[in-house]
Amino acid sequence: MRLRNITGSEEVIANSEYVINEPRGHRGSWKEYLAKEKELHIEIGMGKGRFLMDMAALHPDIQYLGIEKYSSVLIRAVQKMEQTPLPNLRFLLIDAKEITEIFAPGEVDRIYLNFSDPWPKDRHAKRRLPSRQFLQLFDQILKADGRLEFKTDNRALFDFAMEEIEPAGWKLQEATYDLHKDERMREGNVMTEYEEKFSSLGHPIFKYIIYREK
Repeated sequence: MRLRNITGSEEVIANSEYVINEPRGHRGSWKEYLAKEKELHIEIGMGKGRFLMDMAALHPDIQYLGIEKYSSVLIRAVQKMEQTPLPNLRFLLIDAKEITEIFAPGEVDRIYLNFSDPWPKDRHAKRRLPSRQFLQLFDQILKADGRLEFKTDNRALFDFAMEEIEPAGWKLQEATYDLHKDERMREGNVMTEYEEKFSSLGHPIFKYIIYREK
């Protein structure tokens, strides 16, 4: 379980140059604020930031924003950035439910969901990031030809996510039930901390890429 309170984390985050603390003020103008010529990719539930830091280093032509709900988790990413600064990566401390207040319609080019909280109880299904409720929110901020990529090691969560695609009005581009054995889909794959841990234990990694027909 993630720690939700680390003494001083909120103060460090509030004063960090790597965290955008008033994100609502940039709604509709993110590309002008960050980098006009770059695509904007976001990860929702970014954890300690390894995936986005690796992506930002590999793709300097893309602007990345990492979104995390808990200050006690985000501070780890901030600490990593202090050691290895990346000009095309910044962080937001917000809840995913606020996403349409942060980004205007069609403002985001790509969305990543990696190893999201499975919320295993049925009554919490609406809280799962690949649920139809969240997909409807993501639909609003993603550009017309944008893509959403989701990875997890949790088979029950992945099965749920697959079932939510059609009711939410999305289309499946491709999917795999064993990413690291899928030669085509693993090409260019960047692992998260959880992915490295679970795959090293022999757990299959599940992934899909979805889009909407506009």
